[in-house]
Amino acid sequence: MLEVIESKPRHIVSFSGGKDSTAMLLLLLEKGYPIDEIRAFDGGWEFPQMYEHWVKVEEYTGMKINVVKYKWSFTYMLLEREMYDKDGKVYRIGMGWPNPFRRWCTGRKLETLYKGKNKGDIWYVGLAFDERHRIANKSSEAKGIIKQYPLVDWKITEKEALDYCLKHGFDWGGLYDHFNRVSCFCCPIQPLNCLRKLRKYYPNLWEQMLIWDSMISDNQGFRGTLTAHDLDRRFANEDKQPKLFDML
Repeated sequence: MLEVIESKPRHIVSFSGGKDSTAMLLLLLEKGYPIDEIRAFDGGWEFPQMYEHWVKVEEYTGMKINVVKYKWSFTYMLLEREMYDKDGKVYRIGMGWPNPFRRWCTGRKLETLYKGKNKGDIWYVGLAFDERHRIANKSSEAKGIIKQYPLVDWKITEKEALDYCLKHGFDWGGLYDHFNRVSCFCCPIQPLNCLRKLRKYYPNLWEQMLIWDSMISDNQGFRGTLTAHDLDRRFANEDKQPKLFDML
C-alpha cells in the first residue's frame, strides 16, 4: 500500500505594495512567521512610484515578489477587448471604465491573484485594524482560501502601519503625502478629491488618463455619466475660483 504524503500548506503574502500590506510583510518577517511566497498583481495601472517600491521591498527583504498578470492588461480591456452579444456578434470594442456596479478590474485581479491556489494554503491579507469591518466572510474558506489578517490581530491601525513603513525608509516617493490609499492611479471609484490631487500633483498621469478617455468607443462615463474630460473641465473651473471652492 502506497503511503499518502500530504503536502504542507503554503503561507502566501497577498501584497499590493501599499502601506498596510508592506507593514504586514515587514512585521511577519520581524516576528518570524513562515512565508513561502509574496504575490502581487499588476494590471498595468499602478503609480510608477509603486513599481519602484516593489523593487525596494525586494532589496530590503531579500525576497522575490511574484508579480502576476491577467492575460490582458487593463488598458487593452478598457480600449480594445471585443465584446460579444448572445449571437456571437461584436457589439462593442473595449469594456469602458469600471464602475461600482461593473468592477471588471477587481474580478480579474482576484481571479489572477488566487490562480493556482491549493486548498489549505494560508493567505496573509494586509487589512488594518480600523478596516476590520471589511474582513471577508467564510465563503472564502469554502473555496479553499484561508485568509489571515495579522494587522487586525495585532490591532495595528492604518496610521500606525504607515508610520512603521516610514520608520523603515519606505516613502513611496511621497504618494502618501497626497493620498490615503494608493491603488490604480486612474481608478474611477476613488474619492473625487483624490482625482483632484492626481490632476494637480501628477499631471502626466492625468494626461494619460485623458488620452485613454478620448479613445474609448461609446464612452458612457468615467465617474457616473461624467467623462474624465468633464471632470478636467470642472477642476479647471474650480482652479479659477479657489476662494469659493475652499468655502464648500
